[in-house]
Amino acid sequence: MREAGGPWVERVDDPADPRLADFRDLTDVALRRISEPAGGLYIAESGKVLARALAAGHRPRATLVQEKWLPEARALLAGVEAPIYLTDAAVAESLTGYAVHRGLLASMHRPPDRPVADVLSAARRVLILEDIVDHTNVGAAFRGAAGLGADAVLVTPRCADPLYRRSVRVSMGTVFQVPWTRLPEWDDARGILQGAGWHIAALALSDGAVGLEQFAAAPPDRVALVLGAEGDGLSRSALAAADTIVTIPMAGGVDSLNVAAASAVALWALRVPPAG
Repeated sequence: MREAGGPWVERVDDPADPRLADFRDLTDVALRRISEPAGGLYIAESGKVLARALAAGHRPRATLVQEKWLPEARALLAGVEAPIYLTDAAVAESLTGYAVHRGLLASMHRPPDRPVADVLSAARRVLILEDIVDHTNVGAAFRGAAGLGADAVLVTPRCADPLYRRSVRVSMGTVFQVPWTRLPEWDDARGILQGAGWHIAALALSDGAVGLEQFAAAPPDRVALVLGAEGDGLSRSALAAADTIVTIPMAGGVDSLNVAAASAVALWALRVPPAG
């Protein structure tokens, strides 16, 4: 069932089939860390996510799909020379370790990280995620960044990978929409950012912090918002690199928000008015 210049369909009924190695044991984080970054792959789950990945120029290596979603997969992959592995729900669940409800899984070639200067060249509002290890929070932060006008997202060396399957899914594919790359350690990152005219604003609790409303009343032209993991918060290095420490005033005895919620509030407050 191979189509010239497009995908071809191969029926696979054995979850141990070596052709399905890209999709095996997706619930095991340790295995994902070995198979995805080292092998240059990530997993896109659902037609919507795959469509956004393809629109961003990413290339699929293989797609796993059940019968009722085969027409959608063929339409999305028209012109892409890569196999579509057709299987049933039981095999898919046995293979991945969970019920695949979103139609399809695609193993995608991972693009190389972009230079920081390229990602920042035309940006005015950037989100920096420092050492956030929860994939759900990373994905949610990307979704907020896309919806609230961030021009780019930068992640630190120990931040969870935005291209892990759960991050991609929670982001609804916006990890392909918002330009992003990894920063070096803060000793180098601070010089890169400040040398390019960025004002580093760290969201943190501090006696000397400026309220978000006050900071947003007359913000610098280029603002890089830095957020850290829940619990530990920002590192000393991040706080030392900051030009300003900003806090979101809270009520009800609550002292902080989830990182994705905090980033959304800050991005809304600091949104750049449309030209004209």
